[in-house]
Amino acid sequence: MLQDKVVVVTGAGGGIGKALALEIARAGASVVVNDIGVSLTGESDDLGAAEKVVREITEAGGKAAASTHNVSDPASAAEIVRTAIDAFGRLDGVVNNAGILRDGLFHKMSHENWDAVVKVHLYGTFNVSRAAATVFREQGSGAYVHMTSTSALIGNFGQANYMAAKMGIAALSKSIALDMERFGVRSNCIAPFAWSRMTSSLPTETPEQIARVEKFKQMVPEKIAPLAICLLSDSAAAPSGQIFTVRNNEIMLMSQPRPLRSVHRSEGWTPQSVAEHALPALASQFYPLERSEHVFTWDPV
Repeated sequence: MLQDKVVVVTGAGGGIGKALALEIARAGASVVVNDIGVSLTGESDDLGAAEKVVREITEAGGKAAASTHNVSDPASAAEIVRTAIDAFGRLDGVVNNAGILRDGLFHKMSHENWDAVVKVHLYGTFNVSRAAATVFREQGSGAYVHMTSTSALIGNFGQANYMAAKMGIAALSKSIALDMERFGVRSNCIAPFAWSRMTSSLPTETPEQIARVEKFKQMVPEKIAPLAICLLSDSAAAPSGQIFTVRNNEIMLMSQPRPLRSVHRSEGWTPQSVAEHALPALASQFYPLERSEHVFTWDPV
């Protein structure tokens, strides 16, 4: 479905990003494999990660080029797009997958850890998308696939920085879809369930946590690729402005905020009448303080 297309995949040195890069190459695309080679928390790790994935793609008969540029820096992110143009002459799709984790309870979270995670996830997604937007606008086509998370869409403990960034990505994707529709450009999000470096940090201190991790291990990152490839393709069925979840063999369309219920008083509201009337009337529609694991309670299919 991606024959002769050129796709950038960020954070493609391992995990979900690597699996997507390999599968996108198998689908016929030339791939820019972007990875700066750092650990899960953002420290220097394996500076050859991108080159290793490129070698794997080329040895299988595909086309790929490595990029070690940093998505969190606008000028460096622009070089990722430049790599695609220089190596393959065009750019048709971007998968924003790069990310790090620096978890901590909100009341203990440092400004440094907040800043680091938001810069890679949210700023990084904006930086690469903005650099690609000029190319997409000029050629009148293009597709974005951004990785969000059910941790943000639903909730999780100890991830204020990650949740804020991933929810921001969902809003950014919708904005891109609205602003760039006139240029034939699509933008969608995927919240992936898969065993990767990100999920390898899940706690395993209780039997319930161990069971949850074992479920994650069943969900290989390659399961994310079919949806991503379709969203990057020219398929007439490919939508824009949507948020999907992939959980093993399940593809789910996630809800987006819309009014659920309303109340009104012709004379207006006072704090007292809000407490006595408005909030009790709306209470049946309040969302509980759930985490992702409370919503996805069934075993992966």
